[in-house]
Amino acid sequence: MQFTDASFEAEVLKSDKPVLVDFWAEWCGPCKALAPVIDELATSYSGKVKVGKLDTDANAQSAVRYGVSSIPTVLIFNKGELVERMVGLQAKKAYQAVLDPLVKAS
Repeated sequence: MQFTDASFEAEVLKSDKPVLVDFWAEWCGPCKALAPVIDELATSYSGKVKVGKLDTDANAQSAVRYGVSSIPTVLIFNKGELVERMVGLQAKKAYQAVLDPLVKAS
């Protein structure tokens, strides 16, 4: 799923499910290395968590709003609130450690 500045409020902040947003850019090497992990998370949490990407070059407003100054940055939201900020390339299990309790609680 692709998030944009225009869709951010409806798709992320008003979501009834937890949301993982991967802030990335086409020129970012670590972002490209993270992409398969994000795709795996999207598949394994399908129907439970919204997982998507936001291109910071095309959607600078959302990046500025959440203080994203280096990428990749993954922000995890639950019920419209930012619950976790993970900067840099992380292992899949790091994201799962944040998402699993949110899925169980919902």
